[in-house]
Amino acid sequence: MGTRQWMAESYNRIRRNGIKGAKHSFRPVKNKILSFSDPLFSSGDSIYEMDWDLLIVMDACRLDLMQEVAADYDWIEQIESIRSVNSTTTAWMRDTFTEDRRRQMAETAYICGNPFSESKLDSRDFSVLEEVWKSAWTDPGTVPPEAITDETIRIMRETDHDYVIAHYMQPHCPFLSKPKLSRGKELDKFGNQDWRDVWEQLEDGDLNRNEVWEGYRDNLHYGLDEVEELLRNVDADKVIITSDHGNAVGEWTVYGHPPDLPLTCLRSVPWIETSATDDETREIGDWDSHSIDTNREEQLSALGYR
Repeated sequence: MGTRQWMAESYNRIRRNGIKGAKHSFRPVKNKILSFSDPLFSSGDSIYEMDWDLLIVMDACRLDLMQEVAADYDWIEQIESIRSVNSTTTAWMRDTFTEDRRRQMAETAYICGNPFSESKLDSRDFSVLEEVWKSAWTDPGTVPPEAITDETIRIMRETDHDYVIAHYMQPHCPFLSKPKLSRGKELDKFGNQDWRDVWEQLEDGDLNRNEVWEGYRDNLHYGLDEVEELLRNVDADKVIITSDHGNAVGEWTVYGHPPDLPLTCLRSVPWIETSATDDETREIGDWDSHSIDTNREEQLSALGYR
């Protein structure tokens, strides 16, 4: 967005919404200023520097959130952490799937629920790039974890790959247990609703922190319940559960997950090691048959990116 367009949009927001409009307009300015400190910190740990057969990515999962729910899963024995290469998915994809990783990428099956794969990834660089969001997008504006589980099982049972990545959208908002927190996500009413995501609403004081955190935690439970199913229905000696980035809930006045920020709450992500054995207990659903009548811009809006 150019300066003139930003000024025009800011003027209109402030006229309509007063102080809240001003806060909304100056968020990207504040975040850009904070990003200038990023080069002073470690660039982070590439997933390809680690040893794994199956890497499970829980989108936007804070380390402390994972620690909070760990006792509910007996396969989570210990939670380590690594420093993510960036603080939002687009930049994580950019900084993970790099030119010097082309050999590993060519041996990777990536089952992806995040719509940013369309603009940031090239299917020719992977042994398989399964963009599940193209066939399994559902209200209130996300990919259900069951779809990622089923497609990962299908691919791992039918083909062999040196690396498999299963990228779940949970616990990223919208929160499936609290859809009312994610206003403006109905696919047939796009463009006529409030596009602030839960983090912006929390920053503006329109949502209660405890209620948002509860929805965030419930969403992680929803995703991890499906991860548990996955672990019982594929064979993998070394499985890692991690995240692409975290979420800020007011640290350094930041909310959500802007790009290129060095904050610990955004860059310190879980690293859990386990294994998987296929007991063949899961009957795989046919997600290719689901009809999707929305486009990528609407999908990104539902996730709070537009």
